[in-house]
Order: sequence, then C-alpha cells, then structure tokens
Amino acid sequence: MPTLYAALDDRVLVVDGERDEWLEHERLVTNDLECVAASSAAPERVFVGTVDEGLQRSTDGGDAWRTVHDPGDRVTAVTVSPHDPDTVWVGTEPSRVYRSTDGGESWEERPGVADLPSAERWSFPPRPDTHHVRWISVHPDDPERLYVAIEAGALVRTDDAGESWIDHPQGGRRDNHTLRTHPEAPDRVYTAAGDGYAESTDGGDSWHYPQDGLEHRYVWGLAVDPADPDAVVVSAASGAYAAHDPDGTSYVYRRTGGGSGSESADDGNADGGGADDTGGVHWEQAMDGLPGPEGLARAVLDAHATGFYALTNQGLYHSDDGWAWELCTLSWPSEYRRQVPSGLAVVG
Repeated sequence: MPTLYAALDDRVLVVDGERDEWLEHERLVTNDLECVAASSAAPERVFVGTVDEGLQRSTDGGDAWRTVHDPGDRVTAVTVSPHDPDTVWVGTEPSRVYRSTDGGESWEERPGVADLPSAERWSFPPRPDTHHVRWISVHPDDPERLYVAIEAGALVRTDDAGESWIDHPQGGRRDNHTLRTHPEAPDRVYTAAGDGYAESTDGGDSWHYPQDGLEHRYVWGLAVDPADPDAVVVSAASGAYAAHDPDGTSYVYRRTGGGSGSESADDGNADGGGADDTGGVHWEQAMDGLPGPEGLARAVLDAHATGFYALTNQGLYHSDDGWAWELCTLSWPSEYRRQVPSGLAVVG
C-alpha cells in the first residue's frame, strides 16, 4: 500500500493505507510550506521546502525532522531523482538550483540559472522584484538532463546536471507550475502553466498546445498515469485568484485521445508555434466525486500504480482512472478547509 506525504499550508500529513483503511498522522507543523518530495526507492525519507526554515528532511517517515539545507531563501521546489534516491534537486526564490548527491547531507549550487538572457523578464507578482523555481523534473533516461520551471518567465533546461543551462525555448510556456516526464515516453515533457497546458515530444525543444475542451486555462496540478503517458489529469481555474483561494472555484480535467496532440490557435502563448493537428486530444471535466467547483482551491495531483490522487482544501481523493473520485476517509478538521495544499508525494 502507498504512503502519501500531503503538504498543506502549515503542516504535513503522512497518510498510509488504501481504500477504506486510510490512517493519517499530522507531522511537521510549521508555517508556509512550499513543496514536498520523496522516492519509492527510499520511502521513509521525505523532503519539505519552506519559506523561513529552509529544506526540512525526515528519514523516519515523518516522525522527526531537521533542517538539512538553508540557502537563506525560500525553498520553492524539491525533486528526488528517479535514477538515484540520494540525488536531490532544490530550487529557491530568487531562482537558484542546488544539488545533493548524498541524500541531503551536503549541497552545491549549480550556478548560472539567473544569468540566462531571459532572466531580465522574470518576475513573480505580487513580489515584482523576484522570481523562483517552481518545479524541477528529471529526464527518465538521462539523470543529467533536467527541466526547470521558473515562475514566472521561463522553462529552462540543463543537459549536464547544471554545468550549463539552455534558455527558454521558443513556444515554451512562461508561467509554469508543474512539470512531468514519463518513462514510457522519455522525450515527452508535460507542463501545467498559468498561461495554459502544453506538451513537448522532443525533450522541450518545441511545444504543442492541446487545449480542446480545457475551458479553464490557469492550470496548476498535473499527474500522468505511470502505465500510460496519454492518461493525464490536471487541475485548473479561470485565474490565479480562483485557484489559490479556499473560497475560489477550481476544476479537475481528464485528457482523452491518444498521442501528443497540438494546435496552432493558442490564445495564451507569447511565442506562438505549434502544428494544426490536435491528434484527437480532448479534455473533459472529471469532477465526479469531487467537491466544488465552488469553494475548491486548486488541487495538487500525483499518480501511482494504485491510481491518481488529488489533495484539496476539502480532503484527499483517490481515483482508479482519473474520472471518478472517492474521498479517502481521513480526519479533516475545519482549519484544513481554509488552507491551500502545497504539495503531494505518493511513494511505495
């Protein structure tokens, strides 16, 4: 059975079990959590990024925590490499990238990210004089190739583990929130962005924009079935306020159709590009069993061999296929409903 590390605004829930046997434990109660990551290869080691207390790590499944990296900045992204659980990548605000190769005991900055030409236009409202790394994703076949989402302004890449950086590609989204890759389609990159959903099939060099049926274009959460690179679920809203407020209005969509479709008519992409053929890709709302959409903050999503998981301000939900959702029977006090989830990692 899987273990879920569910990060709310100010606490981490460690959830074990499946179906009607869920057990949750409240751990790491602190302020302003930003992200969470763990690996099925080392499921009791979990990392949580915070605003004021650096990167927190537990090696016993969440019972005890300590600060293992404090760069003096907000820790806004953390990823454990799928190739080696001892290799951990961290992103901060302002936008910097760090790497550990010993499970978080020591760290080195991978410099040069903020020296890229596109950095002059990076800006994160409502703090207009800064920007941050929102997500880091590792190529499934190449441990030295990383995709880094900058919020807001760019999607950048390294092919040599951060020795050098490749700037924002033409056609790439600029307000990227969640990135995913897939072992069955290793050169495919998925992004959920504030300026719409996009996919690449050539490792991020060019981008397509399958938007058909996606009525809400501020896209945040993103999960892909580990067994099927075409089974994609996203969370979306009409804009940032609707997505990030507990009293907002958000939706979950499930993709249908095969292949990585694209379309040229893209109303949110500054760089243009894209082919005409959508490849039969279509999005449909997948809200069966979920609360809302009113009063539903944007869901954070993850996928596992046991199905899809959605962490919301109204509870934790599970779906076998991303269409119909079932509430996991956890204790969910009223203060949780006033929080906006910050991360979800499903391991085991």
